Amino acid sequence: MPGPFSGLSVKLITIIVAVILTAGIVIYLPLVANYRDSWLADRLRIGIVAARVLDAVPDVMALPQTLTDRLLNSAGAKAIVYRRGGQSQLLSVEGVEMPKEVVTADMRLDDPVTRILGALDTLFAGNGRTLRIVGDSDGSADGVVEVLMSETPLRLGMLAYSRNIALLSLIIAAITAIALYVFVSRTFIAPIRRITANMVAYRQAPENANLIIAPEPRKDEVGIAERELAAMQTDLFTMLRQRRHLADLGLAVAKINHDLRNTLTSAQLLSDQVATLDDPKVQRLAPRLVTTLDKAIGFAQSVLDYGRQSATPPKPGPVDMRLLVEESGIEAGLMGHPDVRFSNGIPDGLVINADADQLGRVLVNLLKNARQALEANTGASHPPEITVTFSEAPDELIFTVADNGPGLPPRAKENLFIAFEGSARAGGTGLGLAIARELVEAHGGKLLFVDQPQGARFDIILPATARLS
Repeated sequence: MPGPFSGLSVKLITIIVAVILTAGIVIYLPLVANYRDSWLADRLRIGIVAARVLDAVPDVMALPQTLTDRLLNSAGAKAIVYRRGGQSQLLSVEGVEMPKEVVTADMRLDDPVTRILGALDTLFAGNGRTLRIVGDSDGSADGVVEVLMSETPLRLGMLAYSRNIALLSLIIAAITAIALYVFVSRTFIAPIRRITANMVAYRQAPENANLIIAPEPRKDEVGIAERELAAMQTDLFTMLRQRRHLADLGLAVAKINHDLRNTLTSAQLLSDQVATLDDPKVQRLAPRLVTTLDKAIGFAQSVLDYGRQSATPPKPGPVDMRLLVEESGIEAGLMGHPDVRFSNGIPDGLVINADADQLGRVLVNLLKNARQALEANTGASHPPEITVTFSEAPDELIFTVADNGPGLPPRAKENLFIAFEGSARAGGTGLGLAIARELVEAHGGKLLFVDQPQGARFDIILPATARLS
């Protein structure tokens, strides 16, 4: 199982921190641009004050150097230029050399993109550049003030401001991430972890009722998931317990049937000996006794055979269907039958890819059922006949087993492929057709009963891809 800081937890914290830091960067850019503008505006105001002084003095050369130096030092400037009416006046530090290349910051441009780009340029340019701040004097367009100064103090101030903003963003991101993590973890992640842990534990021991999850009284999606999981686990627990009981019951029935069959076999031997007696009453009752014992032994044997049925997958191989039908007819007791005519209508050379043993068992079962139905129909006005034919559809191979006997009774039609329910004759178990359908379905096909006015018809339908030639 994932730990408290893995899986969904790590993804959640990572997404929260990333979103907050992204929002911080988006907010940071206008803030640092505003910081730069404020810093430049402060220096420009000092330049405007100097411009007023220059405007009030007829001869700038008459100004004392101490006053000039004080004005320049207060702005941290190397020089201040005042332009008005096509004339320029200059205040500069004594002995300073004017730089040849300067970076201009025009305060008259107020669009956000220019301000943000200027701030980024200052941050990433490095120290040592000379900055020229340009702005209107007293807000009028006829006077322009220029302040020349080193850009380094501005850049250092912006770096310190950026560090403070980054630290504050990290603190906010951490607090928000922790708060949201605690909330989401308790509300969603912990219940999901509880559900997954329960699913893993229940999968290892599905018959342990103590592992069925106890749903919490929540009305959201998590509560619905817990309730549905609990219902599914309860149904699975009940089904597994029922199947175990049925398996135990089936084992007990098999043992009982085995002993019963041995007992009935002994009784059959005794009845055969009784049938040889000359007593008229014995001769009248003995055949009925023998028939009853034969049915009981057959029923017990059928139950044992059904219980021993394995779910072995088919082992496909080339099968000559005409030959397989011929052999199945022999095994079903139709070859040489004195009364029932058997017709094999499968064309020569028809070869399919199937399990010959399993498909043969299906054919033997259908042919044997048809023979028994015709033998019991002693009052028929037409010769009894069983036919096996073949037809082909675009996606199907159809093998039909049909007879012209009395057909199936309504009760047998309703429960035709249900074990112990679908027998068409007295004393039958109905297991043969149930097993036959399972074998056909294992080949990817279907076993269907086709209702018709006379007789019974069963179609074995296999995929057309099974045909080899």
